[in-house]
Amino acid sequence: MFEKTVDIPEGVNASKQGNNLVVTGPKGQLEREFKHHIVKLEIKDNKINVSSKDDRRKLKALVGTWAALAKNIVTGVDKEWEVRLKSVYSHFPMKLAVEGNKFVIQNFLGEKAPRSAKIVEGTNVKVDKDYIIITGIDREKVGQTGANIEIAAKVVGYDRRVFQDGCYLVQKPKSCASAREMQHNSSSEAARAVESDKHGE
Repeated sequence: MFEKTVDIPEGVNASKQGNNLVVTGPKGQLEREFKHHIVKLEIKDNKINVSSKDDRRKLKALVGTWAALAKNIVTGVDKEWEVRLKSVYSHFPMKLAVEGNKFVIQNFLGEKAPRSAKIVEGTNVKVDKDYIIITGIDREKVGQTGANIEIAAKVVGYDRRVFQDGCYLVQKPKSCASAREMQHNSSSEAARAVESDKHGE
């Protein structure tokens, strides 16, 4: 027997509906099918248990994959996921905006026609100065929206050593709680560095 477990935090409910795992939390609800003739997913004692009676390498890998997916679902409905990109330009200032289900990039490399990227349903995008912040409960959709924006701002036909304009991924999918903690720690470190510089003068 090979088994992995995922804890269900307070405020999150998980249930099985046929082969589907349904998880509901403060941020919303996600549902995903988990179907295999050997690997099983069960809910008991406030945990999601993924197990296989056969411990062959491929099945152990599948157990690990299912457990990781279940954990991502639980984290998403509990805290949401967040991805960050940073817009970089050296020659032509970009104008970034959200228009319905599209992310629009204007004046990229001085181009007259705007570029656009699809915002995947279920994700939210906002612009904060040079940063593009994407949030949502589905980790895969949040990551896909980030990838769409990065691809839309890709430099083609120019020397990238000279033209480094674009929207670049600076934070892979993290739970919003982890992302906020990282930002707080970075701000605290910056404040300490400034204070240290003052005392050193």
